[in-house]
Amino acid sequence: MTIRELARERLGFERLRPGQEAAVAAAAAGRDVLAVLPTGGGKSAIYELAALLHGGPTVVVSPLIALQDDQLAHLRSAGLSATVLNSAQSAGARAAALIEACGPDEFVFLSPEQLANDETRAALRRARPGLFVVDEAHLVSQWGQDFRPDYLRLGAQADELGAGVRIALTATAAPPVRREICRRLGLRDPEVVIGDFDRPHIELRRRRPSSAARASSTPPPTRARRPPATRWRPPASR
Repeated sequence: MTIRELARERLGFERLRPGQEAAVAAAAAGRDVLAVLPTGGGKSAIYELAALLHGGPTVVVSPLIALQDDQLAHLRSAGLSATVLNSAQSAGARAAALIEACGPDEFVFLSPEQLANDETRAALRRARPGLFVVDEAHLVSQWGQDFRPDYLRLGAQADELGAGVRIALTATAAPPVRREICRRLGLRDPEVVIGDFDRPHIELRRRRPSSAARASSTPPPTRARRPPATRWRPPASR
């Protein structure tokens, strides 16, 4: 079955978007992948299809619970097995999720902070994941007040889990950031796929207003008001 046939039969995609097929083919062949595709460009389909072709559990590191829940719902609606590990779970729910995470074809979604947990890594290591996916991979390079240092540990953690293929996904990465992503995540001779960010329906124009328009839009000058005069009076005698 070809990648396009698999996408249509298992995920309901009538066609693949630019860059998706090349990235999926590389990952399925055992090669690391860095995919820089625009928002809405189908980045998640890359690891979904690659996982179906490659086999084994797929670990997906995603920074936000909302993103994890969206992907979880999408995969389950397609009849695929997926679970999530996050801080909102009770101890019992987390224990059950760890058991599910060891399934042979499971998609496991978690944050980098959850992956820092020793128990979580031990369970995933026993499951022998086939793919290790980092969503929003530009965060390994985004230093600022919202920086999450656990992203810097992902390369070593991927080594520990023993995943055969690593996939880094982002919608924003200039060449220096791409190089840093590859270095920090330990991508080995990756297939680099850059999508088309052209948006022909978005237009930016610069228009100089006419003299009349500038005059009508200019507020009249205001005069500074003088403070009211005060008259000094001698203090009253006692």
